[in-house]
Amino acid sequence: MKTRHTAPVFQVTDLEISLKHYTEILGFSHDFRFGDYAGVKIGDICLHLCGHSIHQRPIGGGSAYIFCEEPVDAYHDELVTRGAKVLTTPKDYAYGMRDFIVADPDGNHLAFGCRSGDIAPVLSTTK
Repeated sequence: MKTRHTAPVFQVTDLEISLKHYTEILGFSHDFRFGDYAGVKIGDICLHLCGHSIHQRPIGGGSAYIFCEEPVDAYHDELVTRGAKVLTTPKDYAYGMRDFIVADPDGNHLAFGCRSGDIAPVLSTTK
């Protein structure tokens, strides 16, 4: 079997509030909408948002790790200025990634990460 893409599905309380958050705060764009179900995109990544009227699954337990081709620090800083709920700041980890985590209004988590080797070293100006 040859696969192409995946689309995590986050359960949300209110689709309108979630769409506004994903587009205005996190910088995603609208991809599609079908009733109380919608898709948002950032780059080549699509995330599906499912209103609680469709499936009555628990809300706020979703998570997705988004692999980025460029350093994530500038995006983190943008999200802070837009008022995103940032749970962790960018940090290099032993598994070779530099990432940070944000939460949506329902508590679903999104981690944005890049390879730590892609980050230019910070030069100290102190002696």
